[in-house]
Amino acid sequence: MMRPFELPDFYVPHPARINPHLEGARSHTKAWAWDMGMLDPGLGVWDERLLDAMDYGLMCAYTHPDATAPELDLITDWYVWVFFFDDHFLETFKRGRDMAGAREYLGRLPSFMPVRYGDPGTAVPPEPANPVERGLADLWARTVPGMSMDWRVRFAESTEHLLNESLWELSNIDAGRVANPMEYIEMRRRVGGAPWSANLVEHAVGAEIPVRVAGARPLLVLRDAFADAVHLRNDLFSYQREVEEEGELSNGVLVFERFLGLSAQEAADAVNDLLTSRLHQFENTALTELPPLFEEHALDPGERLAVLAYVKGLQDWQSGGHEWHMRSSRYMNGSGNGTDGPADSRARGQVLGGPTGLGTSSTNARLAAGWYAPRLPGPGLPGPGLLGPGLLGPGGIRSFTHVPYQPAEPLAHPRIFASEMRLNPHLDRARRESLEWSGRMGFYDPVPRVPGPGLWTARKNEGFDFALCAAAIDPEISAEQLTLSAEWLTWGTYGDDYFPVAFGPFGVMPGDMAGARAFHERLRAFMPLEPGEAAPPDPANPVERALGDLWARTARAMPMDGRRSFRAAVESMTESWLWELANHMQNRIPDPVDYMEMRRRTFGSDLTRALTRLSHGLRLPEEIYRSRTFLGLENAAADVACLVNDVFSYQKEIQFEGELHNCVLVVRSFFDCDVRRAEGIVLDLMESRLRQFEHLAAVELPVLFEDHGIGPADREALSGYVTGMRTWMAAVHLWHDRTRRYDESELAHPPGRGPMPGDRNGPGGLGGLGMAAARIVPSPVTDAMRRMVNDEVIRSR
Repeated sequence: MMRPFELPDFYVPHPARINPHLEGARSHTKAWAWDMGMLDPGLGVWDERLLDAMDYGLMCAYTHPDATAPELDLITDWYVWVFFFDDHFLETFKRGRDMAGAREYLGRLPSFMPVRYGDPGTAVPPEPANPVERGLADLWARTVPGMSMDWRVRFAESTEHLLNESLWELSNIDAGRVANPMEYIEMRRRVGGAPWSANLVEHAVGAEIPVRVAGARPLLVLRDAFADAVHLRNDLFSYQREVEEEGELSNGVLVFERFLGLSAQEAADAVNDLLTSRLHQFENTALTELPPLFEEHALDPGERLAVLAYVKGLQDWQSGGHEWHMRSSRYMNGSGNGTDGPADSRARGQVLGGPTGLGTSSTNARLAAGWYAPRLPGPGLPGPGLLGPGLLGPGGIRSFTHVPYQPAEPLAHPRIFASEMRLNPHLDRARRESLEWSGRMGFYDPVPRVPGPGLWTARKNEGFDFALCAAAIDPEISAEQLTLSAEWLTWGTYGDDYFPVAFGPFGVMPGDMAGARAFHERLRAFMPLEPGEAAPPDPANPVERALGDLWARTARAMPMDGRRSFRAAVESMTESWLWELANHMQNRIPDPVDYMEMRRRTFGSDLTRALTRLSHGLRLPEEIYRSRTFLGLENAAADVACLVNDVFSYQKEIQFEGELHNCVLVVRSFFDCDVRRAEGIVLDLMESRLRQFEHLAAVELPVLFEDHGIGPADREALSGYVTGMRTWMAAVHLWHDRTRRYDESELAHPPGRGPMPGDRNGPGGLGGLGMAAARIVPSPVTDAMRRMVNDEVIRSR
C-alpha cells in the first residue's frame, strides 16, 4: 500500500533503553490474553499471530526499562487490555455505529474498578461478561493494593475517561465531523490514554506524586505535555491504519489537513512540529518550574525524589514509545508497511548513544557542532542538516529569540457577532460610579518609583469603558450589581497593567519572581472566607485596596462554596501573571497549547465564569462541571473571547508593551510565517471554536441532560448559563469594537520605559529598516544555552 506521507524527522532527545525481562513479559502476557478470552476466534478481534506481531511486551520493555519482572508483567497486561478494548470497541460498536449498545457496554465497566477494593462493605463487581470486563477485574485486583486512595481515585478517573470518550469518537464518525485543533488536543488526552499511562508510570517506578502538589501547574503541564507528545506521535504512525483503513476521524494529521488546508505531508510535518514543541514544553517545565515548586511546598527529600522518578519515568516512556512505534506491525513504520525500515533516520530521530536524563540533549556533539549551521534548502521541506530535528524549530531556539517592541500595524477587527446588543439600562450610572470608584482606589495615582503621573488617568479609564462590557454581559441585573460587575472588570484590567510595570523586564523590580509571588500570595488576605478571619493587612498598592473593597461587597451575598470557587478564580488569574513573568524572564514565546490553556486564566475567564454561575443559580453535581460537554462549552467560549482580545490588542501588545503572550505572535513563531498568515489562522480557530460551542449546545447538551438525569429546574438553569456564555462572547466582542483601549492614538509605552532603539515613534539608538536586531533583549536562558553549546563545540574539536 502506498504511504500517505513520509514520516518526518522526530525530536528524540533521550535514547531508548530496553528492560532485561522482555521475554518473560512476552510469554506471560500471551498466556494471560488466552486466559481472559481475548484470543477467542469467535470474537474476530485478535489471534495469537496478531498479538505476537503487535508485541506489547516490547512496547512495555521500552517504555518501562527499569521495572521489575513482576511489575513489567502487570504493566504489559494493562496495555494488552487497553489495546484490546480499543479494537473490540471498534469491531463491536464503531463499525456498526451502535451508540446505544456502546453506552450500555461502557456503563458496566466502572463497577469493576472499586476504589475501596478490599474494604468491608464494598460492592462486589458483577460477573464479567466479556474479555474486557474479565481483564479489567483481574488487573484491578492486582494493581490497587498498596496504592493510596488518592492514586486509586485518579487512576479510576483516567481509566473512565479513556473508556467513555470512545463515545466522542463514535459520535464524530457518525456525524462525519472533524474536530478543530484545540478541541482535538483536549479530547485526545481523555480518549487517547496517555494521562492513564502517566498514572501507571507512578505504579511502575514505585513513587506516587505527593498529594499536595498533584494538582499544581507544573505537574499538570508535565502530564499534559507528555500526553500530547505520545498522542501526536501515535497519530503520525497510525494515520494510514486509522484514517485510510478504518475511517477514523480522530487523528491529528487529519485535523491539521482539514483545518489548515494542507496536504497530508504538510500536515504530518506540522503535527511533528507540535509534537516537538510539546517535548520542549516538558523539558522547560521540568527544569524551570519544578525547583520553585519544591521550595514553595517544602517537599522533603523523599517527596522530591518521587517527583523526579515520575518525571524520569515519563521521559523513558516517550523514548521507548517512539522506539516501539518504529518496530510494531500495528503502525506505518518500516516493519513490512511499505517504508524504508526501522533504521530510517528520518523516522528514528537522533542516533542512540550518549548520556541520558533531563538536560542532556545538548551534550550530543552532533547537535552542538551544528549550532550555527544553516538549514540548507533542498527538494521539498528543508532537512535537519547537522542540527538534528527539533532544536531550531518550534519550542527550540527560535522561541527564545524574539525581539520585543517591534513596529506593528493594527489588525483588522473580526466580525463574528452582531454589532448591536441589548444593554443594561443602568449603564450611565455604572459608568459614572465605577470611574469615581477607580479614583478612590488610587488607579490614577503615581506608581511608587515609576516616573510619570500614574498608570491610568480618568480620561483613559473613561475611554476603556468597562461598564459597557458589563452592561452587555448582564442586561437585566440591578444598578448596584452592574456597577459592581464593572468595577471587577476594571480591577482585573488594572491589575494586569500594574503587574508588568512592577515586576516585568522593564518594571520597578525587573524579573523579581520572589517579589511577584509574594504579591500574588498577599492578595488572598484581602479575600477572607469567614467574617471572623484575621483582618486584611493595610493595602500596599491600589490592587490590594480595590480587591479588599470589592471582596467585602461581593462575598457577603455568596454561600461558602461560592466564595471558595470565586476566590480560586481570582487566584487563578493572578497566578497566571507569574507564568507570563517567567516567560518574559526567559524571553520565551510560549508553546501554542500551553499558551491557549493559560490564556483562559490570564484573561480572567475563570473569574467571569464564577460570577456567571452564581447569577444563573447553578448548583449542579460536580460531575456535571467536570463532564466533557460542560468543559467543552466553557473552554470554547473562553477561547473565542481570548482570541478576540489577541486580535484587537496585537499592536498594543507587540509594539508598545513588548508582550510575548499574544496568539498571533505565538502562531507566527510556531509556523514561522508572516503576520497576515498568522492572523488568518487565529481567526479560523476563533470561528471554529464558536462552531464547536454551538454544536455542543445543540447536540451534546441534551444528551448530558439525559445521561445524568437532570431535572427540569436544573435544565433551565444550565440552559440559561449556556445562553449567558453566548451573550458573554458577544459582549466581549462588542466592547473590543467600541473601547478606546486599543486605538493607536491612545497607545503609549508603559510608565518607566522610554522608547527603545528602533521604536517607530520614539527617538534614540539605531532606527530604521533592518535595525531591530540591534535591540535583542538578553535572556539568562538563551545566554546559558549559547555558552553550553559553545563549550560543546570546543570540546568536540
